[in-house]
Amino acid sequence: MIQKTVKSAEEAVADISDGAKLMMGGFGLCGIPENCIQALLKKEVQALTIISNNAGVDNFGIGLFLKKRMVKKMISSYVGENAEFERQLLSGEIEVDLVPQGTLAERIRAGGAGIPAFYTPAGVGTEVAFGKETRTFDGKQFLLETGLTADFALIKAWKGDTAGNLIFKGTAMNFNPIMATAGKITIAEVEELVPAGGLNPNEIHTPGIFVQRIFQGKGYEKRIENRTVSF
Repeated sequence: MIQKTVKSAEEAVADISDGAKLMMGGFGLCGIPENCIQALLKKEVQALTIISNNAGVDNFGIGLFLKKRMVKKMISSYVGENAEFERQLLSGEIEVDLVPQGTLAERIRAGGAGIPAFYTPAGVGTEVAFGKETRTFDGKQFLLETGLTADFALIKAWKGDTAGNLIFKGTAMNFNPIMATAGKITIAEVEELVPAGGLNPNEIHTPGIFVQRIFQGKGYEKRIENRTVSF
């Protein structure tokens, strides 16, 4: 069996270099690859293209990359929680491709499935449609959107085995599974790593064939992006 386990996040991201295109799993601050983010911060790689649902917050997640000016381009859906991202966007310091959330998910899924492009009605008649091909089907307009892939997909799961099979938990079952299929190299960090065969096959969400590297993470903060309480 191919050896997929690595000892640490630092070892897992060792060959990520300047100019890489990265997919970063998570939704808000839920299910983000915290250990890989910290390891990349230490490497201080530059000119990254980041594909992620959001841009984190100012002092956590992908927001830490933005603070260190490590990001050249963001391909995202929701970026409203990050003041530094807003500042860099308005000052022209960063390229941004804002994508409707459903379209972003489908672009990633299509890339992972080897589908180069597809038509969607989302964004017709808005700035999202600028410069894109449109066609009419059954009297309705659709935009042509391209599939997305990345040099590396960095994802986070609840539990995995040494063969790379993964189980996600709760809301972390968001962009992580589809991104696992769309990275040329998929790096998975898990809260619990068990020997191959230690997972119930019926509970596996991502088969190990999509994962090239896996390690057991540590020290997860699992911050809450917006804490809501009631009285």
